[in-house]
This record gives sequence, C-alpha cells and structure tokens, in this order.
Amino acid sequence: MSEDLVVLHCSPTMAGIKTASLFTCPVEDAEALNESLRRFNAILVPKGLRILPVKYMEKRILIYMYRPERLKKDLADPLAKALLSELKYPVDDTELCVARMIYRVNAQKEFPHEIGLFLGYPPRDVEAFIKNQAQNAKYVGTWKVYYDEEKALKTFALYEKCTRIYQEVFHKNAAFAPLVVQVRG
Repeated sequence: MSEDLVVLHCSPTMAGIKTASLFTCPVEDAEALNESLRRFNAILVPKGLRILPVKYMEKRILIYMYRPERLKKDLADPLAKALLSELKYPVDDTELCVARMIYRVNAQKEFPHEIGLFLGYPPRDVEAFIKNQAQNAKYVGTWKVYYDEEKALKTFALYEKCTRIYQEVFHKNAAFAPLVVQVRG
C-alpha cells in the first residue's frame, strides 16, 4: 500500500480534522500489505491514529484509519450510543465497537448503515440515512446530509482543501510522517 494512496484518502484524518477514513486498496500480496500496515502503524500509533484491514476482497482490501480518542468521543454521543446499542454494539468499549463494525462489514453484503458513526458523520444524519433508506437527502457529499447542510458544506470544503494541500506537500517532499498531526486533548 503506497503512502500516496493513504494521503489521497486519509488526509483529513491525518490532519486531525476528521475522525476516520475508509478506502479500498489494491492488494496482490497479503504479506506485503500486512508489512505495509505495520510500517504505517509505527508512524501513526505514537501520534494517536491506527490503520486496520477491514475486509479482504478479491485483489482489494478495505482499510480503516482512525483516531481512537476522537472515535471514543464520537461514539459517546447519546444518539450514536442509542443507534449502536440497538445493533448490539458494546457501546462502553470503543475498541470492541470497532471490532464489531469490522465483523458486520464482513458478515453483510452491503455496508452496515451505522458505518457513518465510525467515520465521524453527524449521528442525526446517520439516523436519518437509516430511517430514510438512503433516500431524500438534502445534499450528498462525503456523507448524505439530512440536517445541517450549511455546516456539512463547510466541512466538505475543508476536507477537500486539506486533501489538496496534503497531496501538494507530499508530492513536493515525498515525506509521509510529517503529515501526521498529533492532536492533543
């Protein structure tokens, strides 16, 4: 897995402005991929991030990069907790919630709709997405927006700007580690 691919898909998470990112990556050699994940985690974990394999598919893998402390705060939201509790998530343990999410991604043909909670999407939008069966959104960007469209548009623009800047800096310097921001508090 290339650093360039991770920068392309995870810049807002690396910058500390997004809880998590999820993307697919081509894979030909599982052992080489696992070594790549170990190398990434050696850089990420000391700065408060993790990168995990979620689902192996034919010649592709689904990858999840996240900030555990930020995810813990996101999942502590009362609505997020209620949505996850209904789906039998162990809401008092973030790491077990991640493990359950990975299990559900692998056990179902379609993405479990609660995945948005693991990506930092607003719980009200995730709930509306589930109730509306992914229909009738006000706007579609990084996620389907049902409530605060103005705030979502600003967030989408911030993610796009961050990704553009990170790609420019990475292509100029070809240095991955300095792009990973450690967020305090």
